Amino acid sequence: MATIFSRIIAGEIPSYKVAENDQFFAFLDINPMAKGHTLVVPKQEVDYLFDLDDKTLGDMQIFAKKVAKAIEKAVPCKRVGQMVIGLEVPHAHIHLIPINKESDMVLSNPKLKLATEEFQEIAKKINDAFAEENK
Repeated sequence: MATIFSRIIAGEIPSYKVAENDQFFAFLDINPMAKGHTLVVPKQEVDYLFDLDDKTLGDMQIFAKKVAKAIEKAVPCKRVGQMVIGLEVPHAHIHLIPINKESDMVLSNPKLKLATEEFQEIAKKINDAFAEENK
């Protein structure tokens, strides 16, 4: 059975897509730690990030870097933190989280509740910044 991320990539489940190429897909986390919290996933369904072959893993980091740069332009923050947990969904993924201090990356922090319009606005800003950056 396809993972929830594979179903999002296939368009079976709606998402707030911010970037995509032939190998990877990036979309807003619907339980964000911060506005702009984005998940980067390979289109190839692999459970564990470190089971990806070296080239795909390297390409994924480069794609994540481009998405992080777009997040920095679209969302006020000092940095974009990166987190890999890998237990919550059996599909390799990277969390990109806009941060202003280290404690913004603490998993026990309350998650934000955003309206659909807020998600749409943030996704558009990141997508526009990504498109501009990657012309």
